[in-house]
Amino acid sequence: NSGVVTLLRPLLLDVVPSVRQTCALALGRLADYNVDLAEVVVKAGVLPQLVYSLPEENRYYKKTAAFVLRAVAKHSSQLAQAVVHCGALEALVICLEDFDPGVKEAASWAFDYIARHNPELSQAVVDAGAVPLLVLCIQEPEIALKRIAASTLSDISKHSPELAQTVVDAGAIAHLAQMIPNPDAKLKRQVLSALSQIAKHSVDLAELVVEAEIFPVVLTCLKDSDEYVKKNGATLIREIAKHTPELSQLIVNSGGVAAVIDCIGSCRGTVRLPAIMMLGYVAAHSENLSMAVIVSKGIPPLCACLIEEHEDHIKAAAAWALGQIGKHTAEHARHVAVANVLPTVLDIYMDTRSSEDLKMKASIFAAKRALKNILQKCTYLPALEPLLHDAPPNIMKHIVGQFSKVLPHDSKARRLFVTTGGLKKVQEIKAEPGSLLQEYINTINNCYPEEIVR
Repeated sequence: NSGVVTLLRPLLLDVVPSVRQTCALALGRLADYNVDLAEVVVKAGVLPQLVYSLPEENRYYKKTAAFVLRAVAKHSSQLAQAVVHCGALEALVICLEDFDPGVKEAASWAFDYIARHNPELSQAVVDAGAVPLLVLCIQEPEIALKRIAASTLSDISKHSPELAQTVVDAGAIAHLAQMIPNPDAKLKRQVLSALSQIAKHSVDLAELVVEAEIFPVVLTCLKDSDEYVKKNGATLIREIAKHTPELSQLIVNSGGVAAVIDCIGSCRGTVRLPAIMMLGYVAAHSENLSMAVIVSKGIPPLCACLIEEHEDHIKAAAAWALGQIGKHTAEHARHVAVANVLPTVLDIYMDTRSSEDLKMKASIFAAKRALKNILQKCTYLPALEPLLHDAPPNIMKHIVGQFSKVLPHDSKARRLFVTTGGLKKVQEIKAEPGSLLQEYINTINNCYPEEIVR
């Protein structure tokens, strides 16, 4: 408000190097503070001046200038665009080639904060020739430089298959894969994130990541003491598993499903989310892969997530995954039903808060789909009977349909259905005359003598 920025600007051209550097630092801290101040710095015309003198300056000034560019770029895509517009990318590329690791690190930060906003800005970073130099940076001995360079490659890769391919073509995958066992947790987070962002786009890219021999070493990350390493490790495995049955089978063969199930049991909250979804993707591909999840005892931890977790989107993911496991055959559905999952899923579906919260609606939708998937295959009647008391009409139709399928051919089930009160409950259901539900009820009633039905 006192016009300090316009007073600082001429000092960027001062004859004394330490004055220039201290002035840049002051501008960087102002811009870093919030978006409004960053806009003031841009409007004052500071950036072209900063960039113009950068190649001739010493390493301290280069670091500080890169900090200013990063501080401006971080707030929004418009401000990042202003940084690009003033010719900063060419100057930052020169900094990436600098002898000093600190200068490289500062330049990597600035590239990261520009690339993360959108595909266009990311493409500008690629076009400036930054990617091969960032791949060289991840091979440097300094851990801090490795971390930020991996993070920048991750943020470039995330936007599109084409941008991810550029990172792959620069030879990044092999170097990233070699760093998975590194003891530094922050580096591991970034490495796993970068590989996930590459693998997520297509089968071809996922296969290239797998070919770098990340299995079974990536499974050790699921036991890591750092929660983000766990989460990013599970995310990487999920992004590979989702593409094809063959990639999922490869994960199963390397012990990946068992490791992911252990991971779900050992953590709470959003760390669980990618692991839950990974099991759902694997199970969705085929009967055999779904059975591999069942045999590895994947159902109990997913049930636990339905009960223990408070976040609706985590419950939704667990319900969805259970639906994918149970949808294939009567045997698959039975395994899910025996675990007493259905009443819990029905409770989520019936939750009255649904109208208030969009997230809750998503979990209701997932629960409804899971119920339908399992009910259409489930012939294990003891697990279905408790649902006769609570289910809404659209779910009731599926439940009663399963009874009408099984009871005509199973005398033991018919006897049990009377003694447990199931038949009595069916008489209380009000169905529209001529509806499918009424047909199912008639089929069930026809299994018994008239006096018993009465």
